[in-house]
Amino acid sequence: MPALPVLWLVAAYALWQLMRDSTFDRHWLWNAEPLAGQLGAILMIFAAAALVLWMGTHWLAPRLEWSFVREHPRLWAAVMVLYPVLSVYPQGILYRAFFLHRYAGLFPDTAMGRWVLIVASAAAFGFLHIIFRNSLAVGLTFCGGILFAWRYAESGSLLTASVEHALYGCWLFTVGLGQYFYHGVWPEPK
Repeated sequence: MPALPVLWLVAAYALWQLMRDSTFDRHWLWNAEPLAGQLGAILMIFAAAALVLWMGTHWLAPRLEWSFVREHPRLWAAVMVLYPVLSVYPQGILYRAFFLHRYAGLFPDTAMGRWVLIVASAAAFGFLHIIFRNSLAVGLTFCGGILFAWRYAESGSLLTASVEHALYGCWLFTVGLGQYFYHGVWPEPK
C-alpha cells in the first residue's frame, strides 16, 4: 500500500478533528510570524546536524554519497519541491498539531510533563517510519521528532516546525540517505 495516500487520509482526519475542536488554536497551523525569529537557531542546529549526516554518509556509505543528485537530478529536484508539501506538512499536522493537542491532557502541565509529551510525539513519529524496515529511519526520525515537536511547542507555528523538518528531509535525500526514507521503487546508485 502506498504510504503517502495513507498519510494524507490520516492527516486529513486529524485536521478535521482539530478544526472541530474549539480549544485548538487554528492560528498554530500556519503562523508565519515566529519563523523569522527562529530561523537563525534552526539554521545553526541544521548546519551542525547536516555536517554529521554528511560525514557519516561519506565514511559509512560512500557509495550512497550524493548518488540521488548525481544520478537522478530531475527526480531529486521534484522531491525537493514536493516533499515539504506532500509529506512534511501532513506529518506535521498529525505528529505535531494533532498529537500534541490531543494528548496534552494526559501529561502534567509542567516543564517535565511537556518534555514527556514531546518525547511521546517523537516516539510516535519515529515508529511511523518502521514501515521502511530499517533502524536508521526510525532512529533519525525519533531524534528529528524531538526537535520538530519542541520547535512547534515553542513557536506555536506548524510552518516553523515544518520548515525545519523539510530542511532535514531534503538534506537526507540530497546527501544520499533518502533510500532509507522512501517506500517503493528506488533507483539503485551505480
